[in-house]
Amino acid sequence: MKRPDFLIPYEATEFRKITFVTMKSAHFILALSILALASPFAYASDPSPLQDFCVAINDPKDGVFVNGKFCRDPKLAKADDFYYSGLNVPRNTSNPVGSTVTPVNVAQIPGLNTLGISLARIDFAPNGGLNPPHTHPRATEILLVVEGTLYVGFVTSNTDNRLITKVLYPGDVFVFPQGLVHFQFNVGNTNAVAFAGLSSQNPGVITIANAVFGSNPPINPDLLVKAFQLDKNVVKNLQSNFWWPNN
Repeated sequence: MKRPDFLIPYEATEFRKITFVTMKSAHFILALSILALASPFAYASDPSPLQDFCVAINDPKDGVFVNGKFCRDPKLAKADDFYYSGLNVPRNTSNPVGSTVTPVNVAQIPGLNTLGISLARIDFAPNGGLNPPHTHPRATEILLVVEGTLYVGFVTSNTDNRLITKVLYPGDVFVFPQGLVHFQFNVGNTNAVAFAGLSSQNPGVITIANAVFGSNPPINPDLLVKAFQLDKNVVKNLQSNFWWPNN
């Protein structure tokens, strides 16, 4: 049976609509497929560095150094790989800054390797014991005060350079964001003790004064004169000092 002529334009129009919708659906599905395939790469990132640097080599014979530590066969692990003793013992704070940091990281507990966490005990002398301004390039720090009174703080990044501080008492907790310069200062007349948790097996520490004025070899004094707007004799005097490594 022959179709009426008036239906032919209508059917052609409907066919074009169906074709258009089908093509749009195909494009949409294709776009979703591409996004699904790309998403693992979009959210992927390089592993965080666990030391200051790791220079690439072309020939393994030149030496191999992994990001972190080599792993022991899990079947050979023992309890001592996950154990450390002695954080209850007060440390000697008779030094120029009046503080001593006792780290417990992968160097002390091999089982911390790849776990992204470490610990430290910090002892402060009375009346001004100081953990000088420093930064942890690979970790955020959370500090718990167990004895004494500490004035703590950190400085935000450029260009604000805002100082955020707090006086802490036993039981108080404070967080220092990763990479920001921070400090702890004993404002009490008794010893102070704090414990710090850090979000890396090897957080690293850069004490600002030690790095700038105690580097080896020394930074060119003319550079520091301009950077800090100081007299050259003052810079040379600072560079001649022994900068105590309390960490």
